[in-house]
Amino acid sequence: MQSVLEILQKTTDFLTGKGVEAPRYNAEVIVGHALGLKRMQVYLQFDRLLGEPELDKIRPLVRRRAQREPLDYILGETEFCGLTLKVDRRVLIPRPETEQLVEHVRARFAGVEPPARILDLGTGSGCIALALATAFPSASVLGVDASEDALALARENASSAGLDGRLSFLRSDWYSAVPGDARFDAIVSNPPYLTEAEVAEAQPEVRNHEPPNALVAPEDGLRDLFTIIRGAPVRLAPQGLLALETGIAQHAALLAELAACGFAAADSVKDLTGRDRFVFASPVRREAPALA
Repeated sequence: MQSVLEILQKTTDFLTGKGVEAPRYNAEVIVGHALGLKRMQVYLQFDRLLGEPELDKIRPLVRRRAQREPLDYILGETEFCGLTLKVDRRVLIPRPETEQLVEHVRARFAGVEPPARILDLGTGSGCIALALATAFPSASVLGVDASEDALALARENASSAGLDGRLSFLRSDWYSAVPGDARFDAIVSNPPYLTEAEVAEAQPEVRNHEPPNALVAPEDGLRDLFTIIRGAPVRLAPQGLLALETGIAQHAALLAELAACGFAAADSVKDLTGRDRFVFASPVRREAPALA
């Protein structure tokens, strides 16, 4: 038999040899997950001896992480804006940048009438839709995605969060199935915006495991962003907000496209690493509050 501490040390060494970032953290989370313990509880059981039944639960999870499968997929869930969401290979794993996108949307409606109708384009796991439904309790939120598999997972997450009564989901290639007379106070999206070359240079967790159709867009990563921008003017309310997460080298092209599509106001905003990441636009000029 081996102690929890010994297994942690061996797992850390093994994951280090496989190039996994933060190998000790990964080892603690995986071992804890296999044993039904929170990470901090693992520290209290270093001397606990593990038999074969327990080791048999740990080993396959460690092998998956050694193959560079993302930790969130192995655990089957992730945290996003205070929500616990189910994630698997059907959907992109939500990033901190997307949490920041949600925070910017909240800030831009601070002190004004909150949005009554919100459209989340390319909803994936439903993370943006659920976070905005939580932030704006009176809002009706529509999440659309071209993948029925992704929508099935988004519906599961909405149900688990107790929000399925306020959210609806629709299979649609961007706006194609959205009713033509629908008007939204906010259109929010984290669409595919990477190039094939960028994905090829990404970590194996991204390159080999996350769905490519949620990552890559043609035309230097701009095609889906342009589709969203061009369809937004007729679907936004006069005081509406278009909020996009984007690639870091796309803002000049995006701002030019927004101007060409008649948006009266548009601005780019950096992420927490100081890189151009978000674009916000409105048919009319609106104040752009900074995050606290």
